[in-house]
Amino acid sequence: MYRYIGNKTKLLQYITDRVEEMIGPAGTVADIMAGTGSVSLELRKKGYSVVASDVMTYSYHHLVTNLQIAESPSFNGLYNKGIISKKAPTPYEDVLEYLNKLEPKKGFFYREFSPDGIPLNGCPARKYFASENAAKIDAIREKINYWIESKAISALEESLLKHTLIMAVNEVANISGTYGYFLSDFKKNANDAIILRPVEFYPYNSEGHTVRLGFAENLAGLITADVCYIDPPYMKRQYAANYHILETLARGDFPEAIGKSGLRDWWDQHSKLCTKTRGLQSFEKIISDMHCNKFLISYSEDGLFSLDQLEECFKKFGHVEVQLIDYNRFRSNDSKLPTKLKEYLISIERK
Repeated sequence: MYRYIGNKTKLLQYITDRVEEMIGPAGTVADIMAGTGSVSLELRKKGYSVVASDVMTYSYHHLVTNLQIAESPSFNGLYNKGIISKKAPTPYEDVLEYLNKLEPKKGFFYREFSPDGIPLNGCPARKYFASENAAKIDAIREKINYWIESKAISALEESLLKHTLIMAVNEVANISGTYGYFLSDFKKNANDAIILRPVEFYPYNSEGHTVRLGFAENLAGLITADVCYIDPPYMKRQYAANYHILETLARGDFPEAIGKSGLRDWWDQHSKLCTKTRGLQSFEKIISDMHCNKFLISYSEDGLFSLDQLEECFKKFGHVEVQLIDYNRFRSNDSKLPTKLKEYLISIERK
């Protein structure tokens, strides 16, 4: 996966080991701020039933792909369009070959995010993507949107194609780590041609998983689980602002590109957990509302709240244990902060 603030890939073993200690080798696990879906996928591989959610639309498509697909979908709606040739190993690969061969189109991404574009708000041209790649993204987006509107592809197929497009875009984005801003000069990989490559499917345990889109605070009361894993944002940095381009890819829309960086209006996805004033209240609402007696929370010493504050909050609900893990800090630039920090894995057993 791409570099992502708080990505838990390196902590998967700690997390799944602790889940097994808490509920055994089977059961239902809620992953309610699931991000790229790396934890959800690992839980699926371990045999658990997963209820996954996130407020970001791109995360929703990652989760559907990671949890609910075991093999190439049929893409039946594209057979009569001359796209499925049966020459490729799977219909999915036929579709990707078709999309890769589309002629570039100078559309929204070309205008707003390429050096040859002319942003509508009058700002200087942005350099998120090489111009040819931006035009290719436009062509692919337009075709996927057309297939959705004409009901030529299913919701599952839509998620898979959008997941695949996002992964390809990450390979050629001219950024330092997040999409908060672009680099002034194009780095080497940003000049490579964008190519949609098939993702590898995990062939087992694709039934019985649920994926939801929305704030964890709002969804908690709808979820029943044996244990709930929570990986909240730690800092003031909002995911919706830092990954605005991925959100636009996932929604398939054409938002106003605001300011020099071209942000979309992201306030509808503003997380209270990124604020000192309301973050702890959000934790309390989730734990109070969910039909679940066991919780496992990832946090960091870099976070907005100290370990003492978190323990004080969580002890209202029951017994709390803390595991300290040495971890490499996420750094999207030449930060002078130490490379190592402590990650907390906090478990709660409700009274």
